[in-house]
Parts: sequence; structure tokens; C-alpha cells
Amino acid sequence: MDKGPSDLTRRDFVKGVGLAAVGGAMGLPEPASGSEGKAESGVPQPTSRVVLIRDENVVSTAGTIDPDGIQGMLDQAMTTLFGLDSPEECWKHIIKPEDVVGIKTNIWRFLPTPSEVEDAIKRGVMGAGVPEENIGMGDQNVLRLEIFERTTALINSRPMRTHAWSGVGSLIKNYIMFDHPPDYHDDACADLAKLWELPIVKGKTRLNVLVMLTPQFHNIGPHHFDPEYTWPYKGLIVSTDPVAADAVGLKIIQAKRRESFGEDRPLQPTAHHIQLAETVHNLGVADMDRIDLVRLGWQGEELI
Repeated sequence: MDKGPSDLTRRDFVKGVGLAAVGGAMGLPEPASGSEGKAESGVPQPTSRVVLIRDENVVSTAGTIDPDGIQGMLDQAMTTLFGLDSPEECWKHIIKPEDVVGIKTNIWRFLPTPSEVEDAIKRGVMGAGVPEENIGMGDQNVLRLEIFERTTALINSRPMRTHAWSGVGSLIKNYIMFDHPPDYHDDACADLAKLWELPIVKGKTRLNVLVMLTPQFHNIGPHHFDPEYTWPYKGLIVSTDPVAADAVGLKIIQAKRRESFGEDRPLQPTAHHIQLAETVHNLGVADMDRIDLVRLGWQGEELI
């Protein structure tokens, strides 16, 4: 019999099932955890597993994305993250056939969630037994789509990029369309993690996929895009903990900025909402020392 979300064991913790975003939905304890480490005080500290997978051939020199390459990357990331034998088992581990699933993407015209990633996620959800009519996909229109009003599970995916209001636009911020965005702009969007307490979101997120295929590492002002400030990193960051995934993505962005500019050039504004998501909002783990980072595939110019 397939193991459902309620049948998790201690082995699953060690295999990296982050608990912050999925905890409420699956009846698991918080905060986000893949296993436990210990601070100097001896008090157990939560850790989270993040899988960074890259494929040197997944993006061509012309910028074309290989759908089979994306599928293979996501499949391998899933089996590594959950410690199960097949991608199908992994999806059945986090999604039930009776779930209504919302796939939260991002449609920013310069750097959207690639359709190849969207399609791979949708195939995974359908492989878990969810009929297509119970799967919704959206971004700016999520509050106008009836299916998102009745979702029981969410999958969160967007590309990583620098952002004029929050330092970076990444997984934590991707839920801003579930509310009124200007309400979250104070102090460089410091409290974006509050979005994850909204009733339409809370406890529903089963997986986070941060797209690092061609991330943007610099921008000048709101909505600015210049392909000069993107590069073919050719990766995906996959985790059940959005904070840990964002922390890894941020580390890579900062390293690319040092490499490109020849000096430490802090983001303006800084992306302190990621740290605050842990220290104030207890959404997940931002401390790199407590992130179990698993690296798969191509490791050239990894930057972390």
C-alpha cells in the first residue's frame, strides 16, 4: 500500500521531509525540519533538507529548455528529498488522490516559471491520482480562480531573481498574490512570511521548486530586466521548506554578484525577509549551518 502523508516515520524526517510548510496539512510537528541538530546549548535545533540539482544540457545556448531534462531533474530531486524508490512514490507520499491541488507559478514576462517546469509538476500531481479537473495553476489570478478557494494542497514554483522591493523574489514572496501586495512592502517586505498564515495558504504547501535555470542576479529599479544580469545556472532547488530553499538560492545569487562585480555588493534592499521568516515567523530554516544541502548532477561553477 502506498504510504500517505499521515504515515510519516522518523526515517522520513532524516530523509529530509521539511515540516514548516507541510506540517499543518500533514499533522506533523513544527518548525520546519528534515532532522535535528544540536546547538552549543545541547537543545535540539531543527534542520531542513534542500536538494540542488543541475544539468549542463538542460538549457541550450539559444535558451531553449529541454523538457525531458527538466523531468529527469525533478524526478531525481524528489527521490533524493523523500528517500523513496520512485518519483511516483514521492508524489503519492505528499499528495492524495482526493486532494484539490493548486500550482502557484509566476508569470513575470521577463522570467516566468517555465512551462516545462509547470508541466513536470502537473504530471507528478496527476501521477499521484489527482484528476486533471482538480488541479489549478495560476499567479496573479489566484484569488479569481474558484479552484484555489477549495485547494487542499499547494505546490509552489517560481524563478529566482533580484527584486527592487524585497531584495530577491523567490518562494516566500511567491504567495503575495494570495493577498493585497502593497500591504507587504514595508521595510523591504520584511514580513512576507505572514502570507503563509493566510487561511487560503496555511498548512497546504507540499513542495517548493525554486527555478535556477537562468536566474537574475542584479536589477536597477522596479520591473527592470536585462539579460546581461542573468546566467545559465541550469539548476532547480527543491525542498518542502521554502525558507531553506530561498536561503540556498540567495547564497548563490550573492556569490554570482561577487563574481560578476569583483567585490561584495550587497543587494539593495537586502533580502532580510528570508532570515526573519525563521527568526520571527518560524516558517522554516534560514541558517545555512542547519540546512542539509544535497548536490546532484553538474557541479561546474556551482557558487555554493
